[in-house]
Amino acid sequence: MGFHTQGKKMRRNLFIFVAVAAITACGGSGTQEKNAMNEFKTIPFDAIRESATKLVSNGFLVTAGNDSSFNVMTAGWGAIGHLWGRDVALIFVRPQRYTFQFLRREEYFTLSFLPEEHRDVLTICGTLSGRDADKVKKAGLTPVKLAEGVITFQKASKVIVCKKLYGADFINPEAFVDTAIVGNIYPQKDFHHMFVGEIVETLVK
Repeated sequence: MGFHTQGKKMRRNLFIFVAVAAITACGGSGTQEKNAMNEFKTIPFDAIRESATKLVSNGFLVTAGNDSSFNVMTAGWGAIGHLWGRDVALIFVRPQRYTFQFLRREEYFTLSFLPEEHRDVLTICGTLSGRDADKVKKAGLTPVKLAEGVITFQKASKVIVCKKLYGADFINPEAFVDTAIVGNIYPQKDFHHMFVGEIVETLVK
């Protein structure tokens, strides 16, 4: 084999190596993201409507942001219903939570529901702050970017994608009829803010 032929082969091999290196360096998680995305399928919300109340009662992950900047937190309760002629999810977030600023900023957010064997993820994401720790890594979560650009996680079994309709100021303590709730839930007077999101997509594995 002549030097010229060898040189062409070396350049071709070098190009292949560089291309593979580039994919590994900047798209390795993208491969996981694509494979994980393929595991989810879109279903009508009606398919889980009856079980939705139980889902939000068992704890779930709220995530807002995009693949370059997002945060996730655990929510212990919320509500699914029909409001303003639309299927909606209501979530309540204290303003000191790091996720709060993402919810205020972003148009979409996700609710991710995990199988029982991943309940430890809820504990980690509910006790650590994204300001101080990489809780996604600590919880062993692999982010998955959905079509709307929002984030869920590979471990999720069900995902509800919401488009924000309403972001209220803090819950008014003067409006409580049962004032015991204020003392029991808000001893620090750190009242939740309410966000209402239209359910625009429901995904399951």
